[in-house]
Amino acid sequence: MELKDVLYKVPIRAVAGATSVIISDLQLDSRKVKPGAAFIAVKGAAADGHLFIEKAIENGASAVVCEEWPEHLNDAVVYVQVENSAAAAGYMACNFYGRPSEKVKLVGVTGTNGKTTIATLLYKLFTRLGYKTGLLSTVENRIGEEVVPATHTTPDAVSLNYLLKRMAEEGCAYVFMETSSHAIHQHRVTGLTYAGGLFSNITHDHLDYHKTFDEYIRVKKAFFDSLPAGAFAISNTDDKRGMVMLQNTNAKKYYYSLKTLADFKGKILDNSLNGLQMTVNDIEVHFRLIGEFNAYNLLAVYGAAVCLGEDKQEVLTALSELTGAEGRFDYLVSVNERVIAIVDYAHTPDALLNVLATIKKLRKGFEQIITVVGCGGDRDKTKRPLMSAAACEHSDRVIFTSDNPRSESPEQIIRDMEEGLAPAYRRKYISITDRREAIKTALSLAQKEDIVLVAGKGHEKYQEIKGVRSHFDDKEEVVEFFKLLNK
Repeated sequence: MELKDVLYKVPIRAVAGATSVIISDLQLDSRKVKPGAAFIAVKGAAADGHLFIEKAIENGASAVVCEEWPEHLNDAVVYVQVENSAAAAGYMACNFYGRPSEKVKLVGVTGTNGKTTIATLLYKLFTRLGYKTGLLSTVENRIGEEVVPATHTTPDAVSLNYLLKRMAEEGCAYVFMETSSHAIHQHRVTGLTYAGGLFSNITHDHLDYHKTFDEYIRVKKAFFDSLPAGAFAISNTDDKRGMVMLQNTNAKKYYYSLKTLADFKGKILDNSLNGLQMTVNDIEVHFRLIGEFNAYNLLAVYGAAVCLGEDKQEVLTALSELTGAEGRFDYLVSVNERVIAIVDYAHTPDALLNVLATIKKLRKGFEQIITVVGCGGDRDKTKRPLMSAAACEHSDRVIFTSDNPRSESPEQIIRDMEEGLAPAYRRKYISITDRREAIKTALSLAQKEDIVLVAGKGHEKYQEIKGVRSHFDDKEEVVEFFKLLNK
């Protein structure tokens, strides 16, 4: 493809060389550049691609797209100066791969909590309804039944458009994608054509990146502001920012709610370990998922399916048979002691509160709630005391432990969690840095029918300590302990 065609819609400041040059590949990483590729120099959070322009040329780049001219221009290379390299990468990837988002019905799911469950349920629902479907999520990416490992909530623009191209070529009619605030801000989704967008909720998270809550909200809202008039936008009116999210969108607006009148209205009749009994727009349905937060997720999924033209009764029937995403309120019960263990990805204060509120409602009497919780290193430090306070307030016993410490000291993270805790809470918790030992201790402390929540990592199969990732799976740890109990 000629470079000028790859650059369609990209705001260009200046060009040095002929844009008729043929481009065989796009790369954001200079190490992956091969002869004939266009290298896009993006200023990232960790590194500035402009520092690697010469390396890309050494590896055979035919073109360089950048925001700032290099000191020396190579006559054999075409240089294109753009306003924003990250946005340019989005448009260029769309063009290079044949605008694949226009060949499928792409639905984006954004919000602090619930993105993975909503996207996964939509994938499972439309698969069950007979469509070949694509999924882009934190847990995994799927092209029909093929699993493609996920490395980010939303891949970079080039990888994303390549995946969408494969999905379109392999006959996917629908693609459901988690759309994170990082992806929106970093232009990973720039240039994509959406059939619809969903908003779940917005709470305290990612302030290490966005700096202020107002900026976090603005970025999320930008996704809906960019939706085309032919798309739909669905928002949760029970979230106090649910209406604000859609106020400037050109898309057709719809709302879902458990508490007020809405296009997609739900009411919980019963919530137990057997699932949710609900009415959805006055139709009574039993779902296998548990908890009020899942009631919201189900309403969002139902709304999207209706907006995509599916039969309401067929949608509810199919939804009633589905389970959620891995690591989202996964529960196991020991055979002999009847101890209930719940593994959940809750890693924000609000998500933890939601899970603990659900667990409280599941208690039949005075069973203890024992919570194992940590906080990730190199991430928003301001939520650490909020996480520990939420755990202590709504649990009978708490164990503070490591999550993914990354480059930080696990002991310091726990000290941050302990800081400012009310004196009454200090009698409730102990600290065990080793996560495996923390889980074992919590399960050992549990008596018959007590509930142990292991929060924070959910589906993750690793733990990152001092930059090294080692295999670790919360659910595996619980299963192994229960096996020992049952011997």
